[in-house]
Amino acid sequence: MAIQLVTTAARLRAESARLLREKGGSSQALVPTMGALHEGHAELARTAVGQNDVVVASIFVNPLQFGEAVDLERYPRTLEADLALLDAAGVDLVFAPDVDEVYPGGEPRVRISAGPMAEKWEGASRPGHFDGALTVVAKLLHYGMPGAAAGTGVPAYRAYFGQKDAQQLALVQRMVADLNFPVEIVPVPTVRSADGLALSSRNRFLSAEEREAALVLSRVLRLIEERANARQPLDLDSARALVESQPLVDLDYFEVVDPRTLEPLAENCRETPFRGEALALIAARVGPVRLIDNVPLDS
Repeated sequence: MAIQLVTTAARLRAESARLLREKGGSSQALVPTMGALHEGHAELARTAVGQNDVVVASIFVNPLQFGEAVDLERYPRTLEADLALLDAAGVDLVFAPDVDEVYPGGEPRVRISAGPMAEKWEGASRPGHFDGALTVVAKLLHYGMPGAAAGTGVPAYRAYFGQKDAQQLALVQRMVADLNFPVEIVPVPTVRSADGLALSSRNRFLSAEEREAALVLSRVLRLIEERANARQPLDLDSARALVESQPLVDLDYFEVVDPRTLEPLAENCRETPFRGEALALIAARVGPVRLIDNVPLDS
């Protein structure tokens, strides 16, 4: 069966319920996206398809999480290519609403507050970004929630997010836990190109020279991961120096944090052998493009 496109929340509920009934399904998944899809999104979709009976992907460019109108207008819209990618991954249903469907009457007066976890790292350079992101994720999670399927009761409900956007993932997990959303958040590991660069819709704006320079981000993350696996001191200062030696890369932050709170780890992980669990975060501007990356650490 070919993938189906719907543009209203009412149609999404009706069609997902129909699919659950027809399949005798006991689980439904949501894969939220902003479009301009690449292989990383395909992996999200394939993972969801492998674990659920009905899979919905959403495509919505959310104006609340863009600081400047020019960035919102610049964001690529590639609906036909996105539908083809999701169809090939096995997604059943795509929800691609317009802004008036998601925010009837204009921008919402009541929004999700992302709190202190959103005030550092990406949030420090993009004030209000995560409030806007969590607000739309909350709405999408409600839109994608399955109803009772005939004879099976209420299906299991899961939503899939990429580990590449580590701070967003941590905030979504915190929101779902704190506000008791009836959904399981499933992280999916970062997908990388053969040269190690984390896949991103922003990569298309890099020149060949800038792309080569950007590889230093994944290289230093691998270095930190190797030190963590060997239970060596992480020595962030030497790793940071490698990034700063690349003239086309303007480093914003490079830190090792607690994956649950996003607070920096104690200084002893820099000078004494690393033990435990952490997340190495990096962000930098390469030419005109701001890139982020991360790697989970577990000794």
